[in-house]
Amino acid sequence: MKNFPIVCVGGSAGGLDAYIRLLKSMPADMGVAIVIVNHITLMPTRLHEVLPPYTTMPVELITDNLEIAPDRVFIIPANRDLHVEDGVFHLKPISKPRGWPDVITVFLKSLTTYWDGKLIAVIVSGYDGDGAAALRGIKEVGGITIAQKPDTAAQPDMPESAIDSGCVDLVLSPEDIPREIVRIAQREEDTPANPR
Repeated sequence: MKNFPIVCVGGSAGGLDAYIRLLKSMPADMGVAIVIVNHITLMPTRLHEVLPPYTTMPVELITDNLEIAPDRVFIIPANRDLHVEDGVFHLKPISKPRGWPDVITVFLKSLTTYWDGKLIAVIVSGYDGDGAAALRGIKEVGGITIAQKPDTAAQPDMPESAIDSGCVDLVLSPEDIPREIVRIAQREEDTPANPR
């Protein structure tokens, strides 16, 4: 059964800086899957080409039916909604083709319904408020929500919208986020599935 933690890192404008700072501080063997949901719609993403130098984890562009695995970084392709079911990713046509996309919200809502493991939602630099609407649901299933400290973000709109939702557990700089992820992942390992 797929029950390792998933970390969704959602961002857009200025997000690259946050992703790099976060990955450089992140151990490669935490036992979590990192999913970067960057809401670019107008051009193909290059993050799977740009980010590998900053982590020893494999970095993959998500394809339909790709199996979710720990200790990997997965990148959403542009102009697609991302869902999970039965331990694999599913790509669908973007449901909001005009205006600000809500791909982070769509993915987080899918996780709350179809993922058995711990959920960690991280909202970093970006315009608008994508992701904020799904944070309450993450908390309701026992997940942890983190926003990038606005004064460390190139574009603070998205982290500020997340904080304004009243559903953010921690507000941290990108360099401090991995420490919390490690702590949460280790807590999962220390909890036996069948207590003796």
